[in-house]
Amino acid sequence: MRVIVVGGGVVGTMHAWQAVERGHEVVQIEREAEARGASLRNFGQIWVSGRAGGEELETALRARELWERIGAEVPGLGFRAIGSLTPVRGAREHAVAEAAAGRPDAAARGYELVTAEQARKINPALRGSFEAALWCERDAAVEPRTAQLHLREALRASGRYTFLPGREVREVVAAGAVRDDHGDVHRGDAVVLAAGAWLSGLVRELVPDLPVRRVRLQMMQTAPLGEALTTSVADADSFRYYPAYKSDALDALDAEQAQAPVAAAHRMQLLMVQRRDGGLTIGDTHEYEHPFAFDTLEDPYEHLAGVVESFLGRPLPKIRHRWAGVYAQCTDTTRVVHRQQVADGVWLVTGPGGRGMTCSPAIAETTANELGW
Repeated sequence: MRVIVVGGGVVGTMHAWQAVERGHEVVQIEREAEARGASLRNFGQIWVSGRAGGEELETALRARELWERIGAEVPGLGFRAIGSLTPVRGAREHAVAEAAAGRPDAAARGYELVTAEQARKINPALRGSFEAALWCERDAAVEPRTAQLHLREALRASGRYTFLPGREVREVVAAGAVRDDHGDVHRGDAVVLAAGAWLSGLVRELVPDLPVRRVRLQMMQTAPLGEALTTSVADADSFRYYPAYKSDALDALDAEQAQAPVAAAHRMQLLMVQRRDGGLTIGDTHEYEHPFAFDTLEDPYEHLAGVVESFLGRPLPKIRHRWAGVYAQCTDTTRVVHRQQVADGVWLVTGPGGRGMTCSPAIAETTANELGW
């Protein structure tokens, strides 16, 4: 079988991985010289802890298994089974963490409510003030800015993979065949459009009423911390954002303990992961209304820096990079991904939202199974 994958981000690359792993030939086409969208502009978190139950959690757990297996084959991914800690302060935040740790699926997620002393044994860099923390053993991380490069290097070694950058696919010309902006036609037994947040052009022509929206976020990265941050770190505002934490305790938190005004205005939470060079990737905000602003705002960065410093008990290293990114999210946020046959031999796979990095291996595996690869 010959598979054409359109899109060089993590969802597209994982579809290429599944096809090559199953013995097929793959041509992957990317409109940029390298993928530059949400697949690079993220935390690199394999984030099981906040996922909704049912299909979403099952997908995240399966993806976590696949990431670990692929990471063993491709060391350059930088896969690290680091887990996560969400420090809490006060009775209301503690009650939400306690409710999460008491969920029926808490063991599958790796949840445990730990004391501040236990949390500091897990992550000694957390010297600031907090009273307890929700530990999630199943969370992990990879290096987002280089993951696709190392995956493609491993795919090329198979002898059945070709990467064609700098080409935008413009047209479906026949069953399993597309034409790019160079005029070249690429024919396969199946075409997977994994265009990420690029929802105009061909995607709009094929699905004018696509039930997917775009979401913009701001993030930053610091100079090296100078010590190991042994887990990823979230704050209690993440309880408000992720569906796994829904409970009466969360309702009480929302009703009785407001977010800081800047956090509420920008729909913020803290997520933080250490990169291989020692720097910290920190975010994030959420903007849903179009057209998106073209500039980045300083207030959210200042808020996040203050939250991080309160957990670390020390000044944040110098911020070296600030950026914004856009990802595609199903308008029905309970759906893991939008997967649709849009022409004969052509399937569109998009809209995983902030779950793309986490769930992409399992999303691609499901596509491969459904298409009979």
